[in-house]
Amino acid sequence: MKKSFLIFIILFLFPALTTADIQPDTPKYRQARKNMVKKQIKNRGISDKTVLNAMTEIPRHYFVPKNLISKAYADHPIPIGEGQTISQPYIVALMTESLNLTGSEHVLEIGTGSGYQAAVLAKTAKKVTSIEIKKKLYKRATKILNQTGCTNVQTLHGDGYFGWKKEAPFDCIMITAAVDHIPPPLLDQLKNGGRLILPLGNPLSYQHLVLVTKKDDDYTVRQITGVLFVPMTGHALESNVKR
Repeated sequence: MKKSFLIFIILFLFPALTTADIQPDTPKYRQARKNMVKKQIKNRGISDKTVLNAMTEIPRHYFVPKNLISKAYADHPIPIGEGQTISQPYIVALMTESLNLTGSEHVLEIGTGSGYQAAVLAKTAKKVTSIEIKKKLYKRATKILNQTGCTNVQTLHGDGYFGWKKEAPFDCIMITAAVDHIPPPLLDQLKNGGRLILPLGNPLSYQHLVLVTKKDDDYTVRQITGVLFVPMTGHALESNVKR
């Protein structure tokens, strides 16, 4: 899909979900989140208080399919349909912390997926713009983000490879799917000194989670850890096949 077909949607244009759409946030789920943050995240070295608080507060079970809700706080990714997943909680925390957000940034997220990562970013940044290429996931995530009160998140339907020129440059960019190169349009839409985090490497194998920092017309790359993400689709996948 070409960038000209991106559709800008403000969250309040969607009606709120009914109580039948999501499971209530009961004490059982709140305790599960506390355990998740303590055992899976803090114990692995995540120390940013804003990130920890966000993941303690946000009902992760809102963002997973109903038939897998019992796995919402488990220490692994969960399929959400359309060949996509909601990332392991630790990876969500690690990617967010690695951006070193202060709360004043405008973050561009490539791959809304379930909407969970966008919700975490919403509590750690000033504004989040999130792009999703899969229409079903885009619609569902937008409704859930609306229900959870993420008023500083706007969602777009389109190919995130091309970013969103209308609101560039961005302070930070996060790509939540594997790609074997740094997409030039996204690097162009990053502010000088801005950070871009992504799983870089073979989309069909393991990748390295890397943090790219833009410096004038150049950039530096810092490897963080090995990861395994689903492939970035759209233009990124097409260009990979052609090569």
